[in-house]
Amino acid sequence: MAKVSIYLNFQGQTEEAFNFYKTVFKTEFASPLMRMKDVPANPAMPALSDKDKNAVMHVSMPILAGTVIMGTDMLESMGQKLTIGNNTTICLEPDTNEDADRLYNALSAGGSDNAPMRKEFFGYWGCCLDRFGIRWMLNVSTM
Repeated sequence: MAKVSIYLNFQGQTEEAFNFYKTVFKTEFASPLMRMKDVPANPAMPALSDKDKNAVMHVSMPILAGTVIMGTDMLESMGQKLTIGNNTTICLEPDTNEDADRLYNALSAGGSDNAPMRKEFFGYWGCCLDRFGIRWMLNVSTM
């Protein structure tokens, strides 16, 4: 079933933030923390430092009324810099790749900062900044 969640980006504080949110919302992670070292290696990318290997790749947990927040650590070593504006993303999880493509094409029209829809190890994924400056992530999960 399609759903919407909120994706939060941190500069090395994801685990600390989500442990705090667990106490606030009296909830638990939806699944164990996934670390950068858990991601399949990409030979086209540089090797991660030990610090970056322990950074959070993905975490999610329910908060209120079926809303889920998810998070990741941005890696400065990969050129990722946290700024107000790229720290929050609306994550759409449609049921099909076709729905994801339709939504991505409509939201990215006239926008910028695009990561085109593509197959990743976790699903069919893409991200864009719409013409109003709102970040959207689309993911059809295969996990």
